[in-house]
Amino acid sequence: MKSLVTGATGFLGSAVMLCLLKAGHDVRLLIRPNSDRRNIDNLPVEIVEGDLRDQYSLERAVEGCDYLFHVAADYRLWVPDPQTMYDINVHGTKALIIAAANAGLKRVVYTSSVAALGLTANGTPADEETPVTLEQIQGHYKRSKYIAEQMVSDLVRQHQLPVVIVNPSTPIGPRDIRPTPTGRIVLDTLYDRMPAYVNTGLNIAHVDDIAYGHLLACQQGKTGERYILGGDNMSLLEVLETLDDIIGQHKKRINLPTDLMLPVAWLMEQIAAVTHKEPRATLDSIRMAKKMMFFTSEKAIKTLGYTFRPARYALEDAVRWYQNNGYCN
Repeated sequence: MKSLVTGATGFLGSAVMLCLLKAGHDVRLLIRPNSDRRNIDNLPVEIVEGDLRDQYSLERAVEGCDYLFHVAADYRLWVPDPQTMYDINVHGTKALIIAAANAGLKRVVYTSSVAALGLTANGTPADEETPVTLEQIQGHYKRSKYIAEQMVSDLVRQHQLPVVIVNPSTPIGPRDIRPTPTGRIVLDTLYDRMPAYVNTGLNIAHVDDIAYGHLLACQQGKTGERYILGGDNMSLLEVLETLDDIIGQHKKRINLPTDLMLPVAWLMEQIAAVTHKEPRATLDSIRMAKKMMFFTSEKAIKTLGYTFRPARYALEDAVRWYQNNGYCN
């Protein structure tokens, strides 16, 4: 059985790729010509160079495959040209899934995000059915993932395509080479650059557990259904204190009201508009921080057999990986 994986040079995609190799799949990767290939070096994989905006490369990539794991996405809190994000996350996803359907693939696992789901008003964990509208979603990344998931669901209903949707929460662990926004929290704590925090919360899961959830979704998932692949719900302060304990430091931090951070985020965005470097905080991310982004994976646990290890293990593996790979020198 041959599986095509997109996004394998990145964080979650590389974990999915390794999970499939371990499970005995022949793995083909669709990667951009200029991608950082550290996460795929010296692995027994087939490489097809292409781009989600290049229809011909998508058709070449899916040819002869049995399964598609579409993990790739433009994941940034800020982009100088938001249309690029929609071209990749929405239009590229549609083109790839249609190419997979035309090629007769048996199953497609589409990696959405909890960013496409609703949140509860009282901070209790949300699930796959918690309602949300596009108008309630902050930021181009989250909006693009919401639109993409709605589009995928429409394709499944209209054309009976064999697609299962997974909604990962916040992955943490090894191989976050970029790093992701959450990985930067780990690094900033290691560098002692987190003197303050806001009252927000995240659902933290080991990246390898989320990756195995993708395999379970391929094997056990029901066409058209979506499954949250998450872990432990933690406040940001709990995350930082756990990292302090792992590192062996004990810091006192200032609790900043989110409204005080809005002018800072605005200034960071103005600087980013000139430098074209992603800011550490954006207005949308600060507005979202007013909510507890807590989720439950109960559906995936009951129907897929999904399991996850405690969040501390994910944070420990992330710290260890950054320390062993020169990020802390």
